[in-house]
Amino acid sequence: MYLPTYCSSPTSSSSSILRACRFRFASTLSSSPVKNYSFASPPRISANYSSPSSVNYRSLSFSSALRSLRCSSTRWSHGVDWRSPVSLRAQIRTASPVLERFERKIATMASEHPFSGIFTALPKPGGGEFGKFYSLPALNDPRIEKLPYSIRILLESAIRNCDNFQVTKEDVEKIIDWENSAPKQVEIPFKPARVLLQDFTGVPAVVDLASMREAIKDLGSNPDKINPLVPVDLVIDHSVQVDVARSENAVQANMDFEFKRNKERFAFLKWGSTAFRNMLVVPPGSGIVHQVNLEYLGRVVFNTEGILYPDSVVGTDSHTTMIDGLGVAGWGVGGIEAEATMLGQPMSMVLPGVVGFKLSGKMHDGVTATDLVLTVTQMLRKHGVVGKFVEFYGEGMGQLSLADRATIANMSPEYGATMGFFPVDHVTLQYLKLTGRTDDTVAMIEAYLRANKMFVDYNEPQLERVYSSYLELDLADVEPCISGPKRPHDRVPLKDMKADWHSCLDNKVGFKGFAVPKEQQDKVVKFSFHGQPAELKNGSVVIAAITSCTNTSNPSVMLGAGLVAKKACELGLEVKPWVKTSLAPGSGVVTKYLLKSGLQKYLNQQGFHIVGYGCTTCIGNSGDLDESVASAITDNDLVAAAVLSGNRNFEGRVHPLTRANYLASPPLVMAYALAGTVDIDFEKEPIGTGKDGKSVYFRDIWPTSAEIAEVVQSSVLPEMFKSTYEAITKGNEFWNQLSVPSSSLYGWDSDSTYIHKPPYFDGMTMDPPGPRGVKDAYCLLLFGDSITTDHISPAGSIQKDSPAAKYLIERGVDRRDFNSYGSRRGNDEVMARGTFANIRIVNKLINGEVGPKTIHIPSGEKLYVYDAAMKYKSAGQDTIVIAGAEYGSGSSRDWAAKGPMLQGVKAVIAKSFERIHRSNLVGMGIIPLCFKAGEDAETLGLTGHERYTIDLPSKTSEIKPGQDITVTTDQGKSFTCTLRFDTEVELAYFDHGGILQYVIRNLTKQ
Repeated sequence: MYLPTYCSSPTSSSSSILRACRFRFASTLSSSPVKNYSFASPPRISANYSSPSSVNYRSLSFSSALRSLRCSSTRWSHGVDWRSPVSLRAQIRTASPVLERFERKIATMASEHPFSGIFTALPKPGGGEFGKFYSLPALNDPRIEKLPYSIRILLESAIRNCDNFQVTKEDVEKIIDWENSAPKQVEIPFKPARVLLQDFTGVPAVVDLASMREAIKDLGSNPDKINPLVPVDLVIDHSVQVDVARSENAVQANMDFEFKRNKERFAFLKWGSTAFRNMLVVPPGSGIVHQVNLEYLGRVVFNTEGILYPDSVVGTDSHTTMIDGLGVAGWGVGGIEAEATMLGQPMSMVLPGVVGFKLSGKMHDGVTATDLVLTVTQMLRKHGVVGKFVEFYGEGMGQLSLADRATIANMSPEYGATMGFFPVDHVTLQYLKLTGRTDDTVAMIEAYLRANKMFVDYNEPQLERVYSSYLELDLADVEPCISGPKRPHDRVPLKDMKADWHSCLDNKVGFKGFAVPKEQQDKVVKFSFHGQPAELKNGSVVIAAITSCTNTSNPSVMLGAGLVAKKACELGLEVKPWVKTSLAPGSGVVTKYLLKSGLQKYLNQQGFHIVGYGCTTCIGNSGDLDESVASAITDNDLVAAAVLSGNRNFEGRVHPLTRANYLASPPLVMAYALAGTVDIDFEKEPIGTGKDGKSVYFRDIWPTSAEIAEVVQSSVLPEMFKSTYEAITKGNEFWNQLSVPSSSLYGWDSDSTYIHKPPYFDGMTMDPPGPRGVKDAYCLLLFGDSITTDHISPAGSIQKDSPAAKYLIERGVDRRDFNSYGSRRGNDEVMARGTFANIRIVNKLINGEVGPKTIHIPSGEKLYVYDAAMKYKSAGQDTIVIAGAEYGSGSSRDWAAKGPMLQGVKAVIAKSFERIHRSNLVGMGIIPLCFKAGEDAETLGLTGHERYTIDLPSKTSEIKPGQDITVTTDQGKSFTCTLRFDTEVELAYFDHGGILQYVIRNLTKQ
């Protein structure tokens, strides 16, 4: 349930993360003196909204009873320890009068619910009941038995939230009839149970919420209407950088730097945790958001006021899908879409197809979960799963630990799926117990999921489920591999790596090529590293990082890396000192089991000291390379390599100086660090020379599966999870010392370079602006395929000569304090300047030259993209972007849509869009258009020097999702594109100028 508790005093430091009107899940409500409450979804309510057009879409509607509950006390909290409900009984008794009033209100609603007939009790084995739930079997519809488990979660949500207004009985029928309706691309609403944020996306989200409060106040309404109505968990994990490595003091030193750089951001988030109800902020130094979600925040089944329902979550990080490995439906959305979800807006989504992925067999000895996920990623990319769910099943499931499943689910964005879903089974229940969930909680979860046909018991005969398409993988076919050098799905079997590397050196510049002249490929650069002789060549490893939630949540690969380090130390091998090595666990649990196993000391000997608890190198927070190493690379134009246990390796992401970036398992990261190069055949060539003078080969240091299993069994204990997450709620010294104001409206500081009030709502009125076509627009940028959100809105370092750097220097910020683009997402002025600022971006308008510049067409000047955009904007000239396939792939960052909007971009025409980015463009009022199949800028003869007009009807009622739109140029060309507003609701957002404007106007009218 949501356990209500009154907030502590604003001056209480250690419990500041518990103060902000939050609700925390607890499953042992029946042991509490508070009785179970029957609950039904809100009845149909008048929206009080009339659109100037005749578009029929769902408006915001909130139950007055829910609003009364949430506003009737000073603050509510979901930030309590949900595993220790007994300690909260006194607080619950205090809140009982409020809950009793709420119970009386919802009792009158229950009879009005369209599905009240299937609302039933879930009995406990020993008497009493766990709670009540909406029973899918009670519908007596044979179609439900064939539904994929992931679709059953959408169905239950639609039934529970059905009020025949936001969610209708027709929506429920569409989902039940999934087999027939999904191919028709029908639209359904979905209301997730909660929202998950990390700080890079969380800061702009809280900035938007704070701005929305002021906007709604300016429109004459109550700013307190802007409050999350579902639990919101924000984990600060994206800010720590590897400034200090290879040091016993690295964690403390990097945290010192982190707080120094980000004090203002952190104080702002702490203010948000007190100003907004229902928001939990997990302080820096706690872990990576997705690992914390998996080990702690994930509920699997909610028990809210006695109502049982499946956990589901949308997050502002694309790897939110990691929770799918726990049987929780979760995926990434744009920050602006998440903000609307927080405020009660149903998500509008196309009912997805589901790819059934059957697993069979068993992996060979020495093959890791990372090898498996890279294989799965390549298979699914080839199959084509964009916009679809992938659901795993088959007898091979029993061979995968929960951590292995989470690794596969984590990389859903890399294979393009909305979800990579693993239904709950006995393996899930074992993991829940391992991670400290109580026996009562796990019993409730199992009982509910079995009763509602959402539990898979592989000991029972399996009914054949229907899927949209099918894939199968024999786990015995998986072999050791890595991926790179520039994309996660470019898998390379380990045995072929040396040959593949030499092909990359030869190939023309592209995803698999560097075009290094033959005579330059083997050159050796000698230099001095702190007085020691050192050397680099093409393929030399200069960064080796064990990082990322993808792998650090998996004890098998983490302890496997420790065993490799141990064997190497015993044989006398040592990582070269000029390789920047780092270990960034996803939670404190990893540290505990590495210490218990005795393997951390060997990792330290190889330079893999723990540097912090956060994403670090995986998101580009790799820190500077030593000046001598950096000079050797740049002065000699070397193709240096990074090897990391991450999930993304796009150009310019990991480090500006590592042009080759490979994803590998933690044990392989260790092996490549020891070898010092990616130009090696591990089967035939030695890694190095041992202390006895003999050659040491890969096979000499690689642990067996049995060795790994033994150390996992003895070192990973439930108590480690319990003690780690009990400590999280206490904060840390740095966090607890931050003082923040208690006001509900934020006091903007005009001199701040971190937090700045954005202009989205300036001059906003209650009248929607309506549809807007594009007339005589210039092409700002002309791209090829696979432009990622890292290209559009980089998260890494701010280059010294960039427009963003100029802005910061003008405001007195020293270069060493620039921090990263990701850390400055709370300032629209910096981020607008950082849009299209990736140093590896390739714009065809400047004839393939690499870098963040473009041609200002009217003058012919070559300018930074931002400067050209501002020149167009000041002249009142619209701009568009033209791109190839997979535009906007990568991270689900809303700044990749906000930035172009602030630069004046009105439309993007591409061959195809990544799912989340297209949604973000819509949310910011930018028109997404797709070329017709077989067409693109090249086939149509577009140079980017034309002026473009996009004709749209003047009324929203005359626009249909997915309709054809004509684009004409001033040079007489005309072509047809598909309008990628995919639902009626998205048309409503466009009518209002964006999703947030839509939400504000509807809330104001309530």
